[in-house]
Amino acid sequence: MEKFGLYIRTLREQAKLPLRKLASSLDIDQSTLSKIERGERQFTSDMVPKLAKVFSIEYKNLQIMFLKEKLLSDLTNQDFAIEALTEVQKELKG
Repeated sequence: MEKFGLYIRTLREQAKLPLRKLASSLDIDQSTLSKIERGERQFTSDMVPKLAKVFSIEYKNLQIMFLKEKLLSDLTNQDFAIEALTEVQKELKG
């Protein structure tokens, strides 16, 4: 999730929002947010709507970016990842 964390850090810095204030908005401590921005820890899905609200950006695009990074993180170098994703896609379409 390194790219997602870096993206959030860039948004935060552009908004001139201190780390402690964003951390407070996400109900986490600032050391945790710092690790997340550096790619040492991962964001959780419940943080995405909060991030969209804080930065006034479209939730859908942020959620897609979050899920993409999560899937890449989980599936990179896994045998049969493409086949598994194909099966997931079928199930999601119902």
